[in-house]
Amino acid sequence: MTPDPPSDRPDEGPPNSARARTLAARARRALGDPRAAVNLRWLRAVSGASVESILAVLGELDDLRPVEEEIHRRHVAGGRANYAHFSAPFELYTFVRLLRPEHVVETGVSSGVSSAHLLLALEKNRAGTLHSVDRPTPQRGAVLAPDESPVAIPPGLASGWAVPFRSARWDLRIGDSAIEVPRLASELPGIGLFLHDDLHTADRLALELAAVGPKLLPGAIVLADNTSQTGAAFPTFAQSVGARVYRRGTSDLVGARLPRHRRAATPAALSPGP
Repeated sequence: MTPDPPSDRPDEGPPNSARARTLAARARRALGDPRAAVNLRWLRAVSGASVESILAVLGELDDLRPVEEEIHRRHVAGGRANYAHFSAPFELYTFVRLLRPEHVVETGVSSGVSSAHLLLALEKNRAGTLHSVDRPTPQRGAVLAPDESPVAIPPGLASGWAVPFRSARWDLRIGDSAIEVPRLASELPGIGLFLHDDLHTADRLALELAAVGPKLLPGAIVLADNTSQTGAAFPTFAQSVGARVYRRGTSDLVGARLPRHRRAATPAALSPGP
C-alpha cells in the first residue's frame, strides 16, 4: 500500500476555515517555523473528523501563542532560531483534542516541539498521559557545528529543553527506543496515538510498530516522520491492519487511522526484519 499522492490545493470548507487559517498563521509566526502551516486536508483524512469539529479545535490556536513565543525564544537562545524539529505541531494538537486518547506514545523528543503540543492538548482534554522516549545526542560544543544535526541537545540542557511548562501528564523516558518502546508497550493497557520521530531506519520503525501494534486501539492514529528514509515499513504495517496511509502535502510525514473494527497485524508485517 503506497501513500496517497500529495495535494497542496487550497482546502475547501465552511467560511470559518478562513479564520482557522488566520489563527494558524499567527501561531506559526509565533513559533518561528514557516513549515508549520496547518494542512486541513491531511487532518480530515487521518482523523476522519468533520470539518466543523476540526475548525472548532483550530479556533483554540490563539490561546497557544504565548507558549509558541516562549518555545521560539528558547530555540533562539539555544542556537536554533529557524528550527522547530517537527513540522506539524498544530496537527498533533488537533489529533489529540479530537481523539481524546488516554495514552499517547512518541519516540524522539529533541527540543520538545511535538511533546509540547501533545501535552497542551492533553491538558486541554484534562485527561491522558504522554509517554515519550528519547535517546539524546549531545551537542559537541557551545555552538552547533555545521556537520551536527539540529536535534543535538545544547550544553547544559536535556531532552525537551524548549518545553516552557511542566506537566504531570508527561512520562519522559531516556533510552534506546529498541528497548524502551517494547517495555513501555508491555505496561500500557492501550495506545490511542503513536508518533515515530527518532531513528529513521526501516528496521527501527518496524521494530517500534511491532512493539506498539498489539496495543493500538481501534481508531488509533499512527504517525511517522521522515518516511523517505524508512522504506516500506510504514505502508506494510498499515496494510496489515487495514489502514490507509495519507501523506501530509509534499512532505514525508505520513499518518494512518486504524479501523474501528481492526484486525490484528500479521506476524510478518510486525517483524522488524533481520
